[in-house]
Amino acid sequence: MVSSSAVLGVFAVALALVLTPGPNMIYLVSRSISQGRRAGAVSLAGVALGFLVYLTATNLGLAAVFTAVPALYTAVKLAGAAYLAWLAVQALRGSVSAFEPTELQQDSTRRLFTMGLVTNLLNPKIAIMYISVIPQFVDPAAGHLLLQGFTLGSVQIAVAVAVNLAIVVLAGSIAQFLAVRPTWLRVQRYLMGTVLGLLAVRIATDGGRPVPA
Repeated sequence: MVSSSAVLGVFAVALALVLTPGPNMIYLVSRSISQGRRAGAVSLAGVALGFLVYLTATNLGLAAVFTAVPALYTAVKLAGAAYLAWLAVQALRGSVSAFEPTELQQDSTRRLFTMGLVTNLLNPKIAIMYISVIPQFVDPAAGHLLLQGFTLGSVQIAVAVAVNLAIVVLAGSIAQFLAVRPTWLRVQRYLMGTVLGLLAVRIATDGGRPVPA
């Protein structure tokens, strides 16, 4: 039901976004460096729950909206492309590293989890991704829109959690590496900016149109 091209598309978007510094990465890295890997892992659990909240809320209304108003597909597609293009520009212009050590107070397990959840729920990058980017990979002509939405959303969550877990485990080592090799920060920015820009073009020029189920 879900095409391989859609899965690969969401995978690419998810990978590019999770590697682009944002609120989630900054929070997880800062916690991992200042309070240890366990704190980072607990915070990541909260972030993962935030993904599930967005996934559920988005897909419960996805099938009904696309079926009732298929013209929204174009608006969703263009909004998603514009957002990815904006992220590409921000990545190319960025100069602040998410891996710069910061001093934070020691928080309890409950607060770490809660702050991870809240950080993700209030992250505009994640909100727009679920509202405007991932839905455009859903093909109404293939039917079972709800299943498609949950499947593609699960791909994004799997990528985000796996990459963020690696970042949590390696945060200290990565911070030390980048501190003496600033060139790698520029490489990361240019690479992510290019990937996001290409994805924006691909989405904007996709000639596919939704067909009511």
